[in-house]
Amino acid sequence: MELIRQPIFLLLMTASAVFVVYLASLPYFGFGDDPKLVKDSVLAVALLAGLFGAVMSASNTVAREIHAGTALAVLAKPVGRAQFLLAKYAGLAGALAVLTYVNLVAVLLASRMAYDAYGSTDWVGLSIFVGALLLAYAMGGFSNFFLRRPFVSDAVLSVVLMATLAFLVINFIGKEGQLQAFGKDIDWRMGQAALLILFAVWILAGLALLCSTRLEMISTLAICSAVFLLGLMSDYFFGNHAKSWWASVAYSLLPNWQLFWTGDALEQGKAIPWSYVGSAFGYTVAYVGAALAAALCLFEDRELA
Repeated sequence: MELIRQPIFLLLMTASAVFVVYLASLPYFGFGDDPKLVKDSVLAVALLAGLFGAVMSASNTVAREIHAGTALAVLAKPVGRAQFLLAKYAGLAGALAVLTYVNLVAVLLASRMAYDAYGSTDWVGLSIFVGALLLAYAMGGFSNFFLRRPFVSDAVLSVVLMATLAFLVINFIGKEGQLQAFGKDIDWRMGQAALLILFAVWILAGLALLCSTRLEMISTLAICSAVFLLGLMSDYFFGNHAKSWWASVAYSLLPNWQLFWTGDALEQGKAIPWSYVGSAFGYTVAYVGAALAAALCLFEDRELA
């Protein structure tokens, strides 16, 4: 609840969702590859939004609480440091799941809105989705003004609700405004691709939490960005092209983000097996467990006073 009360969380969630549907509404003149360009772009936006969300949320939950003294106040009670850290990660993972869910709705809509040189912008879907987000902000303002409730958290919950409702409504309406079967133009494989991105974001959250036990937000962002870039190139630098022991160690330590990117499968029209999604989830659990174990080792002797 503390994370979704941060204004930056609301702005990041809304801006990324709007930018995703905006990318799907542009003409690319891609010689027939316009839908592919849209799908790759919107998945990249969802991944980058998760990266920034993980770093900023982890810094707010650990580093800021250490400096503010609230971490010391909690740990003065019968609460162990391991329980404190695991609870922080659980809340962080839940907040990032909410962020990725809204982006998932936008990504699925983008797969419907994408068009080639013979198509046109889906003004019906774009208008309904943007109008639903504006209505969500109005609902947050109403609850804040009349009910004296916090605006940001109510706006976040309203955005989740209205984005879901808009998605359901849009899927019953064609691009020309006619009624159609539900989900006629949706590429449902994008849902599995977004789920894999959520796994990658959870790994980034574990790394960000590890850094936040000792570092501030800017340093955490720099380290996580470096790990992210090196992980993208780990197959080339430390994989098949490098045979030394240090390359093997680096290849094992760095998360391989290519495991969570399925743009090539989407391009070739292949299905994403659920067995592959399960294997990726197992890899995520193992890596997050290792990151949290290292974070606990650094947090055990951290001076909190």
